[in-house]
Amino acid sequence: MFIINTTYLDKDFHLVKGDLQIENGRITACGPHLPRNDGDTAIDAADYTIVPGFVDVHIHGCDGADTCDGTPEALEKMARFLLAHGVTSFCPTTMTVDRPTIEKALLAAKSVHESPIEDGAKVAGVNMEGPFISAARKGAQREDDIVAPDFQMFRELFNLSGGLVKLVDVAPEQPGGEDFVKRAKELCRVSIAHTTADYNTAKESFDWGITHATHLFNAMNGLHHRDPGVVGAVFDDERVRAEIICDGQHIHPAVLKTAFRLMGDRLLIISDSMRANGMPEGTAYDLGGQMVTVSGGKAVLEDGTIAGSVSNLHQEVKNLVSWGVPLETAVKSASLIPALQIGLDKEIGSIEPGKYADLVILDKDLEISAVWISHGGETRCAVKKA
Repeated sequence: MFIINTTYLDKDFHLVKGDLQIENGRITACGPHLPRNDGDTAIDAADYTIVPGFVDVHIHGCDGADTCDGTPEALEKMARFLLAHGVTSFCPTTMTVDRPTIEKALLAAKSVHESPIEDGAKVAGVNMEGPFISAARKGAQREDDIVAPDFQMFRELFNLSGGLVKLVDVAPEQPGGEDFVKRAKELCRVSIAHTTADYNTAKESFDWGITHATHLFNAMNGLHHRDPGVVGAVFDDERVRAEIICDGQHIHPAVLKTAFRLMGDRLLIISDSMRANGMPEGTAYDLGGQMVTVSGGKAVLEDGTIAGSVSNLHQEVKNLVSWGVPLETAVKSASLIPALQIGLDKEIGSIEPGKYADLVILDKDLEISAVWISHGGETRCAVKKA
């Protein structure tokens, strides 16, 4: 199959004109005027821009479902919703909840990962946001379920998931933090999160093996000119990449633009969305066992604490472009950079030969016209809006 006469982001995330060839679920060639045989299927996409499928590595829920519901049905519902919004791979993300709930969530994710649905995004891994965090920076996490960093507990959960956990969060200043980081880094990527760490502690934790920061600026000390905190440590250390929420609620657009100028390819967009994403606004939603009110596109707990988002990566890409971030940069931070962080950049995240043909077709207004996804050696148009 060929997609011809289109504009697409190449492997270096430059917008170029040309054709894409797809066979057995993978991109086999891309470039201008690819040779075709009589009878080959050719789709003319002259008026569209093709970008890689988005990869959301931090998402709790959407469309009324949540990772911690702990059922394959909940994750399948999330997968269908995400695919309709251009996300072709995702990491269901757990909260700070009790261990049995985490275990159910991991087993459900393992089931959907092994038996993906054709009309939904692929479960690429799992992100464990809790429970190894600081109570003082718990944000929308339940304090009753916070535990000190416990590598033995984590290893048991990791094994239960079949090695599907790709990210685990920790507040490194907590007792046992150093041992946890040094051992957990051998299993997956370790992220600094929900932490009271100062600049020096954060930098030290990067020496231990932390290479990721969860929702930069949120649930950590802010940047101050005499006390740079975790944000300053991340800015200052090329070993660390950071998630960032670009919904316009969590971080001011001016700060987002500054972060992109400073960090470039070290930033990855996440949604951090909860089950109210895609649902009517109101108070009938929970996140990790706490009730959430959604109003004006903002989700908050009863005390006003921001409780995740109701956004998605496609909307956040459009937001960034509207605020002056180049399309190429925004898309890369929603596709290749997250794929790199979960170790799947050889398979997904960019448009180049050998990778899965997970593609988002955008019109001139950056709205989604179609989404293509590869499953079981076949590529299909799973979402078509125009």
